Amino acid sequence: MRSGKGRLVVVAGGAGFLGSHLCDALIRDGASVVALDNLQTGRRQNLLHLEREPRFDFVEADVIRPLPRRLLSSRLAVDAVFNLACAASPPHYQADPEHTMLTSVIGTHGLLTFAERKRARFLLASTSEIYGDPETHPQSETYWGHVNPTGPRACYDEGKRAAETLTFDFARAGRLDARVARIFNTYGPRMRADDGRVVSNVIWQALAGEDITVYGDGSQTRSFCYVSDLIDGLMRLMAHEGQLPGAVNLGNPVELTVSDLVTRVQALTGSRSRIVHRPLPVDDPRRRRPDITRASTLLGWTPRTPLDAGLKATVAWFAEERRSAKGPGRAAVAAFDGAVPV
Repeated sequence: MRSGKGRLVVVAGGAGFLGSHLCDALIRDGASVVALDNLQTGRRQNLLHLEREPRFDFVEADVIRPLPRRLLSSRLAVDAVFNLACAASPPHYQADPEHTMLTSVIGTHGLLTFAERKRARFLLASTSEIYGDPETHPQSETYWGHVNPTGPRACYDEGKRAAETLTFDFARAGRLDARVARIFNTYGPRMRADDGRVVSNVIWQALAGEDITVYGDGSQTRSFCYVSDLIDGLMRLMAHEGQLPGAVNLGNPVELTVSDLVTRVQALTGSRSRIVHRPLPVDDPRRRRPDITRASTLLGWTPRTPLDAGLKATVAWFAEERRSAKGPGRAAVAAFDGAVPV
């Protein structure tokens, strides 16, 4: 795979939280980028700062439909395809579970076929949700998971498991060079306030002076990775030369309770909001922590951003969102380069 200048990279899901940051990183690395997104959960304003970038193009498209003809042109040489296309938070992927499943299966198959045709390297953004509510802790890539195949989260969990199956079947058949990243909880600027994730929920409610909702008693754990660290992991995984033993976990191995997260956010925001407890959602995992030995050994990757520094940058982002009734403006998006005050 070519590196730096001259590369053409396709990013499916390019207007989303992670996808837009990935587009930025690829542009900084010298690549030309085509971002695909149906804007179901992605937002055009995440990409506004790239509108005048000559090496960037946005195509509104849904990967469960045939890809636009101009992408299929034999004259278009593509070096790499990142598949980040899929609603990724429970409220969003449960809003249209059929579309969620089709995105993971039909969408992934279409992008795999496209990458094969272009002889491009392929990366699937999978998820820690394939481990379900794990019975093994921490979770390594060899763990097969503990997933409810018919519950309300199954459209996403099982969809991603099927997407992994397709990806590894293409690779085993020698049809393309593929790799799979299992992404754990990630946070940072450009998260949507309505995505239902714990970090965005707590920060938004704290800034608004609303009651802070904690599901369960708050003792359930998560491991939070700052977005710039996660993007670095994806870039390293795509660039890795040589054989990979399978999927690769990408996440922060530092584990903390939801209650601890709330306390940190309250301190950063000066919030005096009440904490209100609600029942745990169905199949919500009790513990989540990645074993990143494989990523560290093969990619030389470990997260570097301290939680408090990442939360500070994220709080500042949401505060700016609140100051703008229509969301972040061009200046706010363009000014953010992934750096955090450490």
